[in-house]
Amino acid sequence: MCSPLQTNLVLVILLYSNFSYALSSSLFPSSCQLWGQFRLNEMHNSGDIILGGLFPVHFYSSGSYPSFTSEPQQPTCHGFYELGFRQAQTMAFAIDEINRNTNLLPNVTLGYTLYDNCNELGIGFRGVLSLASGQEDQILLDDTCTGNPPVLGIVGDSSSTASIAISSVLGLYRVPIVSYFATCSCLSDHKKYPSFFRTIPSDAFQVRAMIKILKHFAWTWAGLLISDDDYGRHAARSLQFELSLSGEGCLDYIEVLPWDKDTDELRRIVNVMKKSTAHVVIVFAYESRILNLMEEVVRQNVTGLQWMASEAWSAAAVLQTPHLMPYLGGTLGIAIRHGEIPGLREFLLKIRPNLHQNNSYGNSMVNQFWEFTFQCKFSPVPSGWLEGGGVLCTGQEDLENVYSDFLDISSLRPEYNVYKAVYALAHSLNNMLRCKPGNGPFSGNSCAALKSLEPWQLLYYLERVNFTTPFGDQVSFDENGDVIPIYDVMNWLWLPDGSTKVQNVGEVKGSVLNGEELILDENKIFWNFKSRTPPRSVCSESCPPGTHMVRRKGEPKCCFDCIPCSEGKITNKTEDFWSNPQRDHCVPKKTEFLSYHEPLGICLAATSLLGTFICAVVLDIFFYYRRTPIIRASNSELSFQLLLSLKLCFLCSLLFIGRPRLWTCQLRHAAFGISFVLCVSCILVKTMVVLAVFKASKPGGAANLKWFGAMQQRGTILFLTCIQAIICTTWLVSSSPTPHKNTQYHNDKIIYECSVGSSVGFGVLLGYIGILAFLSFLIAFLARNLPDSFNEAKLITFSMLIFCAVWVAFVPAYISSPGNHADAVEVFAILASSFGLLVALFGPKCYIILLRPEMNTKKVIMGRGTES
Repeated sequence: MCSPLQTNLVLVILLYSNFSYALSSSLFPSSCQLWGQFRLNEMHNSGDIILGGLFPVHFYSSGSYPSFTSEPQQPTCHGFYELGFRQAQTMAFAIDEINRNTNLLPNVTLGYTLYDNCNELGIGFRGVLSLASGQEDQILLDDTCTGNPPVLGIVGDSSSTASIAISSVLGLYRVPIVSYFATCSCLSDHKKYPSFFRTIPSDAFQVRAMIKILKHFAWTWAGLLISDDDYGRHAARSLQFELSLSGEGCLDYIEVLPWDKDTDELRRIVNVMKKSTAHVVIVFAYESRILNLMEEVVRQNVTGLQWMASEAWSAAAVLQTPHLMPYLGGTLGIAIRHGEIPGLREFLLKIRPNLHQNNSYGNSMVNQFWEFTFQCKFSPVPSGWLEGGGVLCTGQEDLENVYSDFLDISSLRPEYNVYKAVYALAHSLNNMLRCKPGNGPFSGNSCAALKSLEPWQLLYYLERVNFTTPFGDQVSFDENGDVIPIYDVMNWLWLPDGSTKVQNVGEVKGSVLNGEELILDENKIFWNFKSRTPPRSVCSESCPPGTHMVRRKGEPKCCFDCIPCSEGKITNKTEDFWSNPQRDHCVPKKTEFLSYHEPLGICLAATSLLGTFICAVVLDIFFYYRRTPIIRASNSELSFQLLLSLKLCFLCSLLFIGRPRLWTCQLRHAAFGISFVLCVSCILVKTMVVLAVFKASKPGGAANLKWFGAMQQRGTILFLTCIQAIICTTWLVSSSPTPHKNTQYHNDKIIYECSVGSSVGFGVLLGYIGILAFLSFLIAFLARNLPDSFNEAKLITFSMLIFCAVWVAFVPAYISSPGNHADAVEVFAILASSFGLLVALFGPKCYIILLRPEMNTKKVIMGRGTES
């Protein structure tokens, strides 16, 4: 597998060893010349503006490994690929058609320079560098260096790996590249490849189209075969991501097809396919890799598989042979959108060789095509050619007399993308040259000039191009340089007479609003099975009624066992359902929580509101009688604060009633903790003030009161409350309480409760309240025998005794209470302790104020007498 580091090293070597550069010398003081030239198969036609092209006219190349002791030999290309040559001719036809169109680029002649990349990254890179820098032997220099670049835009490359390499370099110079066949989703990164565009959808859309077909036929279990290159690896990554995102299926295996004919590895891969229970095989690879695989499939006679083809081989004629169709018949594939190009066949028939070129490198690709088609050789012929019965090419041979796929234009797919790419560049040029000075998009509202065009200027218009082809397809590019996606769905039909046909059975369209839309004509689909119906491809069948699903350990989520439902088992729906008594379908589980609609919840809520109301009444009484001795003697400000905090304690209990939500779970304990700390802090400060006042009444004790002024009292309460607020905040941030569905008590019932999150946080919250309450009780107990007739320390001692008793009893009761009863216990503890404080602290005072007003005098309060 080729790593990014290896790719970068290849680029460095190519740039270092092959890039043509100029050398100034004393012999040519005003010119420069290339040290060397690449000898490439090419087609050229002059014009005002030149467009470049890269096409796979040969299948492979051979060459010696560089020794760095002598000049490297030029690689040799082998295996003429007539369909690659047809793609190159399609570009020539499109440019010829544009030159004859008076409405598009009037008064401008387009030319082209097309190179053969021989399906090899190194040769393709040589070609693109030649396009970008030119191949002139000698370049005259002047001070202005004006004029157009050798090419203004490039159509190609066909390979994703080559497109990545080429775009990485030419993107630095903003040379537009429009690929017609590179589908890797990685190329959609327009920040990394700013000058790359394509007229073929990316693999990201192709993968989603595949998943649409899988979902349509309920195929949730498949195998995946990929080529060992960027195309295959990125497709596999996208497919895995989209399947996990959609949850529509799983992959049983992922295998990488070897580059060469590795018999042992191919045998291992086919054995994996035979052992797999997946009947659907998805293949992202080129036809040359699949040919090697199919030889092993035929040898082992692996049948009964439904093949799914990526666009790289969905229409490959080399695989549609009588030898392979028993295995590949019925294949469903994603194919490049086909289109009609009127006049292309007539243009192809006009091709004629150049008799003045020999068979050396740099000759016309047309001559090589001619030799391949008619199995002849141009003069001078290789030695022994004529003696061995070989034929000499005359150039007068008739193409119509030879059966060839070259002239079959019934299903133009890559060619249609080439056609759209050329027209995209042409329309961009047309829009650029129609710019009106003063209204241009460039610096100072300027426009591009025909005599000094820059590639980056064309890039601006290419990003915004929008036109419709004669076939009716709209062409425009999104922010990533991707075209509006559309694919044809193909099916390989194996006819009774042994012939084959690839038929269109649907299409997949992409749109911003509706996502992917699949249209299929199922009546036309040929299934290569005895039943003539779609196969089943699932790891595990859906569980029947009366059973539930149990995942198999270590296997994908699509693989599970169906276990009969019994007591203690839930059904295969969700945890919110339960089997009915007959265990033949699902019924919702009963839910339980402390509700406002049940008697217990109603009683607790009413008691809470009653306590709040009593606090409000007592607050009004104290405010009305605030100038009386008993109110003034009990520190009226602290009494008001204590009553307000008690109201909060009563109200916070309402948060424990009702269905738990995230916000109520988080707020209930925080509100409870802060409210009670505020309340107990007021009591603690009140007790300390009582003790300080008594000590101040003794000789020399007046200094004690300066530490217990009004500001010190408020500050102490605020400080103690802030500590609890910090504890609550830390608890909520680190491990917040959350709603929880508890099913441990009853299998057929869901108890909604709040999980405390962190038991430590809850314990610290309660512990802090307990510490303050114990201190209040201790100080009040020590001050209980002070000589005042109305000694509030006694009331505080009694109230704290009630408070501590309630919360000491709460802990074991809370722990042992199941489900929603735990909430009821906590609400009861809140209400009981709040009423205990309210009655113990304010009951006697309200009794004196309302029923024994004669005792509400300074003398009685100070214990010096009783007024009648």
